[in-house]
Amino acid sequence: MNRHLFFLLVGIALVLGGCTLAPKYTRPEAPISTDWPTGAAYQKAKPMPGTRTAIKIKWREFFTDERLQKIIDTALKNNRDLRLAALNVEKARALYRIQWAELFPSVNGVGSGSRQRLPADLSATGKKMTTKQYSVNLGISSWEIDFFGRIRSLKDRALEEYLATEQARRSAQILLVSAVANAYLTLAADREHLKLAESILETQREAYNLIRRLYELGLASELDLRRAQTQVDAARGDIARFTQLVAQDENALHLLVGSPSTMPNEILPEDLASVKPPKEISLCMPSEVLLRRPDILAGEHRLKAANANIGAARAAFFPRIALTTAVGTASSELSGLFKAGSGKWSFVPQVIIPIFDARLWSAYDAMRMEKEIALAQYEKAIQIAFREVADALAVRGTVEQQVSAQQSLVDAVAETYRLSNVRYTKGIDGYLGVLDTQRLFYAAEQGLVDIRLLQFASQVRLYAVSGGGSE
Repeated sequence: MNRHLFFLLVGIALVLGGCTLAPKYTRPEAPISTDWPTGAAYQKAKPMPGTRTAIKIKWREFFTDERLQKIIDTALKNNRDLRLAALNVEKARALYRIQWAELFPSVNGVGSGSRQRLPADLSATGKKMTTKQYSVNLGISSWEIDFFGRIRSLKDRALEEYLATEQARRSAQILLVSAVANAYLTLAADREHLKLAESILETQREAYNLIRRLYELGLASELDLRRAQTQVDAARGDIARFTQLVAQDENALHLLVGSPSTMPNEILPEDLASVKPPKEISLCMPSEVLLRRPDILAGEHRLKAANANIGAARAAFFPRIALTTAVGTASSELSGLFKAGSGKWSFVPQVIIPIFDARLWSAYDAMRMEKEIALAQYEKAIQIAFREVADALAVRGTVEQQVSAQQSLVDAVAETYRLSNVRYTKGIDGYLGVLDTQRLFYAAEQGLVDIRLLQFASQVRLYAVSGGGSE
């Protein structure tokens, strides 16, 4: 028995040091350009000197607003989507450990006892008799010796799927961090819209009261009075609308944060002016930025898992060797166990050689197609990532000009509005000109808030699509 045990241990060493039949993996060439797009939209998107790439900047360092940092930190602790992603990682890790354990034999201890009565015509002695047997065994049950790497290929697949799940968790964290930041900024913008609408309503009411007094004195027409009233009513409608949007923004932020308690108002932004801008980031070549994104890494791990599956499909064409062995003691009396001469052992190797099984070829073809699908998905993920970064760069390269132009428009319309009021009070022009410039001024100020929101959101977007926020 010692000799058999020696051969068994040698076999284990050979199995653990063997190779698989999986194809050699080579990272596919990225199906994108080696340079970012160029043109008028990207001229001002060049990185500032001394800035670092998004992946090297932690989210606490990127988001400099202390209130936003607290909200993101709470979301990372309580968000249910992120919690599900973390639980999926733990599940994948457990499945990998199960598959890895298949490489080793399962050793079981079994104790049994039996009593059997035999009639005389079935007894070897020709007399009826009762037999008893007791045994205690320690052994291995149907252990597959992985000569051709089938189990190791399945283990490699489970490992890659676990790593892909871990990268998916990191990707979920990036998505959560950027979603919380965008919800925070949207709330700030809508609160600023609400303040603007309240300011406009106050101005409209003052104008309406002035025109009503003039109308009562016979110095203004009823048409001017009704026009002024329409502006008051429109401003009241805007206040109701933005009050609704602010409440919905707060609800969206609460859902992302996942905290059962209501966030205090002092931790929420008053307006965009109260939000500290994020940190500036730099960009490297696409291959350096995109291939390190968690979703791209997850796609590559899934491609490696499909590659390992081919090895398992190939190994299925080769013989499978299983071993069942046991060593123990047996006796007809319970007290006779473990006495001299009661020892027993068994050694039952089994070889299964596939002769004809049409399913094997179909399974092999399916695994090859699975790898091709994973490859196409991996390449598509890279292309989508390239497009996302390019779009973010296009916004980054033009948003400053948009802010500057909109601010100039607001200043020009504000002066036009002032002059229109002067001309109306002096009786030179009618009130219709005042209403037109007033609407333009209000729309221009609303547009400025939206563009400033775009400016903040574009920085968050560029940070996220460049792979930042996973740590």
